[in-house]
Amino acid sequence: MAGSPIYSGANETRIQNQPRLAAKPGQPRLSIPNIITLGRILLVPVVVWAIAGGQLRLAFLLFLLAAISDGVDGFLAKRFGMKTVLGAYLDPLADKVLIVSIYVTLGITKVIPSWLVILVVSRDIMIVGAIILSWLVDRPVKIQPHKVSKLNTAAQIAFACLVLASYGYGIDLGPVLTVVMGLVAVLTLLSVLLYLAEWVRHMNSAEAEP
Repeated sequence: MAGSPIYSGANETRIQNQPRLAAKPGQPRLSIPNIITLGRILLVPVVVWAIAGGQLRLAFLLFLLAAISDGVDGFLAKRFGMKTVLGAYLDPLADKVLIVSIYVTLGITKVIPSWLVILVVSRDIMIVGAIILSWLVDRPVKIQPHKVSKLNTAAQIAFACLVLASYGYGIDLGPVLTVVMGLVAVLTLLSVLLYLAEWVRHMNSAEAEP
């Protein structure tokens, strides 16, 4: 009837009694570690801005905060059972976005040598490219991070922290920076070789299957 309310009392009762949609098991959801990881990603442009603007003390403090958050979200996820599928993809993505962005910015500002930037960035491009290629040929590969890769990430973060601290606070860390830079280079190359060997082994085994 004209002028009658859109919802009658019966309709309102039915709507109120409808069950709410619940999240399906396994559906990605934000946990506390996920939120911390997202915060680390949001810090990246701020750190880049600080480095580009010559505010290396601020950049050091922000980068140190981001590095600490990396350990905190991992601890919370393992200690309190907060691991999620989303976190498994988000955490390494945050690490790569942070490291690549900082190294590229430090290279552009001539704080670290260009060859190191090229080495670090090329490694990630090669790994991502290999994974995409395996998908394109319908032979997806699941690459698990090995100990060398974890050590490499730790060394890259440590080197960036030392560089920012050295330039930001005027601390002479010449010999230490040289040693850690060499360690980053060696671990990066070794990590690429291990990932490449794993990828080739996977592709060959896929071809051998009937």
